[in-house]
Amino acid sequence: MIKASFIPGFILGLSLIMAIGAQNAFVLRQGLRRAHVFAVCLTCAASDAILITAGVAGFGVLTESAPWLVPVARFGGAAFLFIYGLISFRAAWKGGETLAPSADKSRSLKAALATCLALTWLNPHVYLDTVILLGSVSSNYDNTVAFGAGAVTASFCFFFVLGYGARLLTPLFAKEIAWRILDVIVGLIMWFIAVKLIWLQ
Repeated sequence: MIKASFIPGFILGLSLIMAIGAQNAFVLRQGLRRAHVFAVCLTCAASDAILITAGVAGFGVLTESAPWLVPVARFGGAAFLFIYGLISFRAAWKGGETLAPSADKSRSLKAALATCLALTWLNPHVYLDTVILLGSVSSNYDNTVAFGAGAVTASFCFFFVLGYGARLLTPLFAKEIAWRILDVIVGLIMWFIAVKLIWLQ
C-alpha cells in the first residue's frame, strides 16, 4: 500500500521539479561556482517539503477561498524574476567571470539563501505545482502520507544531484564565454517565466 502511493508521488514530484525554471537555474549556478551548495540545496528541498506537506494536508483550499492571493503572487513574482533576469543579462554583458579551482565565496551565505528563498517562495508556479496540483492528486491515493513522502524524496534527490552534479561541468565553465552564455540563458528563462506569469489567465 505504501509503495503504491510512494512511487507515484516520487514520479510526479520529480517530473514537476525537473522543468527548467528560476530556482533550478540558480541551484545550477551555485553548484558550478561551488558556493554554499549544501545550504542552497537544503533550502530548496526543505521549502518544497513544506509546500508539498501543506498541499497534501489540504492547504490548497486556502488559495481557492482567497483568490486575491493568486494575482498578488503572480505580479510580485513576475517583477522579481524580471529584475533577476536583468541582473543576469548585466553579468553576461560585463563578463570577466571564470571558475576558480576553489569554492567561490564572492556571494555571502546570507545573500545566497535570500535569493534562493525569493526564487522559491515568490514563484506562483511553485504553489500551483506543489500545493494545488500535488495536493489534489494525492487525494486519489489511499496513503496520502506516502504519496507526499515520495514527492518530498524526489525533491531532495533532484536538488542535491543538480547542485553537486554541476561540478562535472567545471572544465567547460573554466572559460569566460561559457559563463556569458549561461547568464544569457538564465536571463532568458527568468524573463520568459515573468512574461508567462503576466499573461497567465
